[in-house]
Amino acid sequence: MKTAHDYNWTETRDQNAFLALEDGSVFRGFSIGAPEDRVGEAVFNTGMTGYQEILSDPSYAGQFVCLTAPEIGNYGINPEDMESRGFFASGLIVHRVSPPSNWRSREDVRAALAARGTPAIAGIDTRALTTILRDRGAMKSYLCVSGGVSEADAIEKARAWEGLTGQDYVSRVTCKETYRWDADNRLTVSFPHDGEILPPADSWVVAYDFGIKWNILRSLRRAGLAVTVVPATTKADDVLAMKPDGVFLSNGPADPAAVGYAAEAIRGLLDKLPLMGICLGHQLLGIALGGETYKLPFGHHGCNHPVKDEAHNRTLITSQNHNYALRAESLSDKTVEITHRSLNDGSVEGLRSREYPAFSVQFHPEAAPGPHDADPLFEAFHKLIRESK
Repeated sequence: MKTAHDYNWTETRDQNAFLALEDGSVFRGFSIGAPEDRVGEAVFNTGMTGYQEILSDPSYAGQFVCLTAPEIGNYGINPEDMESRGFFASGLIVHRVSPPSNWRSREDVRAALAARGTPAIAGIDTRALTTILRDRGAMKSYLCVSGGVSEADAIEKARAWEGLTGQDYVSRVTCKETYRWDADNRLTVSFPHDGEILPPADSWVVAYDFGIKWNILRSLRRAGLAVTVVPATTKADDVLAMKPDGVFLSNGPADPAAVGYAAEAIRGLLDKLPLMGICLGHQLLGIALGGETYKLPFGHHGCNHPVKDEAHNRTLITSQNHNYALRAESLSDKTVEITHRSLNDGSVEGLRSREYPAFSVQFHPEAAPGPHDADPLFEAFHKLIRESK
């Protein structure tokens, strides 16, 4: 147990770091991560747990994540809970950071942030910041932890940043080469699934890496699918030449309208193979089917978002992380069925093509917040593949 002598009270008191928003708001705190100043988009996440998964989710590239839970760090960091090869969030904003006290912890949050080059700030009023972002929308921001930039200059730097709209962040986070996911099943049956017996992989899918999470790959394998992951820029003809049984479209960061090459590839696959999409993959499938996207005021970021499953007349509790959504009126009723709706704002949360074997959801079924509400979606993809064969 830590005592008063273990805490750096001088650092906490000095409040040398600050977050500057484009509207002129400034929040002072102290640095708990890498000593690097950055621009980014400030958003808030309402999850009570999951900071490691948030930090390592490539969909958060370009964003500073404000965690609304007031105390962060008590269960530390461990290799099994990573969602990707590193930390992709541009920065972390918390009220209080705590030392780890959990048998699974292998690393302190502060040490992990510093080691992976991720700046972070603690000691600010995250409730006040969340209220601003909720009322005024996600904002361009500047995180100063070096002490080398004035507040006025930081505000101007935030305003001058190009932001995320129109920017292709997928190319910044995707894998560089094609690879087979977990050929020996070692990663799929890691904690908390030690000893799990996986079903035979009787079908094989190609997964586009727009910023894919490892738990999605685990879920596909647990559904009886072997997976090969390809870079986001892979053309449809190259995928078809591999002769897979289906194609998966992953989550990813920033603006779907800026990833035209991905939508083009999806159009080339629609009448050839079964498709499933999640999050950005859902938006890109919608674009390929003729839809348009728009930016939500402050996005959906959290583990407790209610979604209406229209087909089965039930409510799912879902995990979500996205700033953009499909515009419902841009989707033709003749070719697209909207299968899921957000019960918070009515936005499109799922669709199914009426012409092709393809469906998608905006939320993250692999995150299991329900905890098992959305599990059948991966099984539905496997069934669609079997039927298409």
